[in-house]
Amino acid sequence: MTIKENWNISGPPRRVVTGLDESERSCIIIDGPSDGVIWETTEIPVSNSGIADRGGSFSFKFAVGGTKFYIAELPPGDGLFGPGMHASNTIDYIAILRGEVVLVTETGETKLYPGDTVVDRGVLHGWRCEGPDPVAMAIVMVDAAPVGPGPTV
Repeated sequence: MTIKENWNISGPPRRVVTGLDESERSCIIIDGPSDGVIWETTEIPVSNSGIADRGGSFSFKFAVGGTKFYIAELPPGDGLFGPGMHASNTIDYIAILRGEVVLVTETGETKLYPGDTVVDRGVLHGWRCEGPDPVAMAIVMVDAAPVGPGPTV
């Protein structure tokens, strides 16, 4: 099951994006449901000009020198979600919004609850949602140098 398909559980998150109108005044340029990726950039420093929509569907394609912000909803199940154990050339900032999820590493695991945060530094890991309800996580991924054996996705 893909991340986008999981939004059948509770519906996609709303995203509100600010920008400038034709008169250079602050305004809301997007207000509506997201496909999962709230915003993605391809460079740092980021350009905040223009009105192009930089959201979309999730993929494991990461922008070198960029960022990706998305909200993932994982369904309950016995096994590891999605790609299973995986690593990427990113540093990921993760906040658990609702539900309970188990973070699995090569040497152990820990259960996370709403309000908990994770800084994943590009190491091999996986996610398991054991509870009766889905888990929602807000995730910001930032391009990073590889560590350990490197990326698997």
